[in-house]
Amino acid sequence: MLALPPEFTAQMDNVEVMVRREPTDADRLAGDVGLEDDLFGLYTGTPLTERGDYGMMLPDRIVIFQGPHERAFAPSQMAAEVRRTVHHEVAHHFGMSDERLDALGR
Repeated sequence: MLALPPEFTAQMDNVEVMVRREPTDADRLAGDVGLEDDLFGLYTGTPLTERGDYGMMLPDRIVIFQGPHERAFAPSQMAAEVRRTVHHEVAHHFGMSDERLDALGR
């Protein structure tokens, strides 16, 4: 089971988490990777740190892509790598940039 600490889930607001088989070209562009590159996850929306009046908005979205994980990782690594990807995308929801996550080793 993949669970986030309660202090994070209590703060997650108007965000949908889903799994899709493969990223589209539009997903890859939004994720700032090349069209031939694998993308493990994608956050789209307005991070909590940038929200003002956020009523009546469609949910933000975190998508985890199954195919890229299956191609890149052995079954014994899968749970840890999916967890890592989910945590990475949730961090974006909380306003953390890729640069900050890299600096933290995430």
